[in-house]
Order: sequence, then C-alpha cells, then structure tokens
Amino acid sequence: MADKRRTDPHAPVLVIGLGRFGAATAEELTMQGREVLAIEKDPTLVQKWSSLVTHVVEADATDPEALRQLGAQDFSAAVVGVGTSIESSVLITVNLVDLEVPHIWVKAITAPHGKILRRIGANHIIFPEHDAGVRAAHLVNGRMLDFIEFDDDFAIVKMHPPTEVVGFTLTESDVRAKYGVTVVGVKTPGEDFTYAQKDTKVGPRDTLIVSGHTDLIERFAARP
Repeated sequence: MADKRRTDPHAPVLVIGLGRFGAATAEELTMQGREVLAIEKDPTLVQKWSSLVTHVVEADATDPEALRQLGAQDFSAAVVGVGTSIESSVLITVNLVDLEVPHIWVKAITAPHGKILRRIGANHIIFPEHDAGVRAAHLVNGRMLDFIEFDDDFAIVKMHPPTEVVGFTLTESDVRAKYGVTVVGVKTPGEDFTYAQKDTKVGPRDTLIVSGHTDLIERFAARP
C-alpha cells in the first residue's frame, strides 16, 4: 500500500507564482527532469519563464474555476510561491485544498501567515527568508560551509575540520565521545566524498560532513 505521506518522485508538479521563490523551485524541478505546470498572472513573468519551465500558463490561481480548468485537481503535489499578498496565498491554498491536492507546499512570510495556512489545510509550510537567516547565522563563524537544520534541533553541516582532529583517524580523535557529534563523510581536495570509517584520517584541507544536535555541532565547529 502506497504511503500517502510521500509524493511520487516522477509525478508532475504544479507551481503557482513565478516570483523568486516559485521560479527557482520550478526551474530546479525542470532541471531534475520533472514535468512542471507553472501558473502566473503576470504576463511579463510568463514570457520570461516560458522557455525555461515545462509549461507556463497565464492565469489567476485565486479563481478556483481557473485552477479546475487547468487540471490542478489531477496533481499530487503543488507549490504556492505567492508570498507578497497573504490574501492571495490563502485563497490559492484554500482552492488547492478544496480540489483535494494531497501535498501542498506554501511559502509563508510570517509565523501568523504560516499558522493560517496550516489551519486551512496546507501540509508543508516553507519560511524561505527565516530559514535563510538561520542558515546565515550559523555560517558566519567561518568554519561551517553549509548548514541544514531539522525540526528536532538535529543538524547536518559541511565544515572545515578543527585543528585537534587533523592528522588523526576518527578512532584516535574520538570525536563522537568527546563532542557528541558524528563525522559522516570526508572529502579530500580532488577526490569525491567518502563515508567516514573508524580508520579515516582527517587532513588539514579536508571537508567534513558532520551530524548531531545543533548546539553540539556549534561547539565542535567553534574549536580552533
């Protein structure tokens, strides 16, 4: 039996709104080989993205009949990138919920906006500005190269190695016991990432993939 919590990785995706967030999402999905139907009411944006996204249609998604005629009800996943108008965002989301689209991702500007979206049935809320700010805050110390945080304060980061682990194997430096984090992968310049093993030796120019509780990763990354 199919898991309704998951989307078909090959199914077409409906993207509504071709502002910066929606356009980036639609373009990336297209590059991944997904079929995308993008709906945008601004004719200038429709023309701009028509050659870069699978299908782009000029329409007003706040009109439920327009969505129905475009076949929105046949999609299993939709992304609402409209954020500047909270009213439009809410109306579009309500329309998609009424059309029984199973998976709806919606861009939210504020926490109250996200709360409203959840109450009306959006099951995936995205806060791109907030998330980017949190990520930037973790990157400014200079050692972290990338940062992904999950809801339960668990994070995965790409970072430069602290000096005290350089020249030692992971068994010798005993990172997990000392700092409570796990080195998942190691990349040496000119080589691909490899899964970290007990006998993996960390070099001064290596890049580490480290997982663990956010606070513990911060402490590990703050080591000189």
